[in-house]
Amino acid sequence: MKKILFSLIVLISTSFIFQLKAQAQKTDSFDFFETVVNNHDQLFELSCIPSAVEMVLKYYKVVDLDFYDLQNKWKNKNDGSFRDFHNKELYGITFSQKFVLPRDASFPMDSLFQTIEKELRAKKKVIISLPADRGWHMFVICKQTPDGDFVSYSKLGSHTLILRNTKKIVKQSNGTEIMTCSIRP
Repeated sequence: MKKILFSLIVLISTSFIFQLKAQAQKTDSFDFFETVVNNHDQLFELSCIPSAVEMVLKYYKVVDLDFYDLQNKWKNKNDGSFRDFHNKELYGITFSQKFVLPRDASFPMDSLFQTIEKELRAKKKVIISLPADRGWHMFVICKQTPDGDFVSYSKLGSHTLILRNTKKIVKQSNGTEIMTCSIRP
């Protein structure tokens, strides 16, 4: 009887531990595209900067998926830039503007790409400014492909934009600026 009781306790404990590990793995595999991008909208035509910041905040789970306070405050501000968020802490995350340089042949392309790669290895997202039809649009770099390029996501209203050739676009633009983030421990 003691052996049966002991076996039963071991079986129940093992099952419980397995369930906890499965839940932890599920949390670890948090999918930026499925969870954040698919559940996010850019509310105003000119709110792509705060929209990208909101996606990063949602990725780190410091705000709810229905958080749109930054865009609602920004609305269609037409003189905004990354400068509006530079060294600004929001919900324990500090955003930093980088590579504010002339976009020309002397732009430090290798340094930019190395910075992005370093951030991605640290499991961080990078906000990047890329050329669009009427100027520039903000994307969130999510990951690096096996061939070394970057996958970037953005929104136009509820429409999702996905770029898998971010490096090529940046090279054709002779550079760009990015925003990185650091998380308060």
